[in-house]
Amino acid sequence: MNAHPAEVGALAPDFELQDQHGTPVSLAQFRGTKVVLVFYPLAFSGICHGELSALRDQPLDGAQLLTVSVDSVFTHRAWADREGYTFPLLSDFWPHGQVARAYGVFDEAKGFALRGTFIIDGEGVIRWSVVNPASAARDVADYTKALADIS
Repeated sequence: MNAHPAEVGALAPDFELQDQHGTPVSLAQFRGTKVVLVFYPLAFSGICHGELSALRDQPLDGAQLLTVSVDSVFTHRAWADREGYTFPLLSDFWPHGQVARAYGVFDEAKGFALRGTFIIDGEGVIRWSVVNPASAARDVADYTKALADIS
């Protein structure tokens, strides 16, 4: 894992990844909109299912939700179809974990992302973040509070 996650106040590293439908999605295309960028270890795992289902069911104050894992586009499609996830599930499959590395949340020993969340304002600046180990779920209520504090 990188020793330092991307810092609050810094410009968020831009990226382009494919969503569960194979459509390219970039962070830059959401300029002017708040983005909740959620890294998670692996699809179809218990904690990840709980977190993404909570995000599916919780309004995020008009922010765009983007989720990222090292799973393939095909895995994301199967999971999204099964769970009714309509938000972008982005594949950081190849180069393996490149975007998670840019945000400082890639666990090199395990080969997947930690549970990193970054709230990015409309100007592309990271305004809030939290990074948990793979074994510790995040609380969606924290996201909604942080979003309410960002104009």
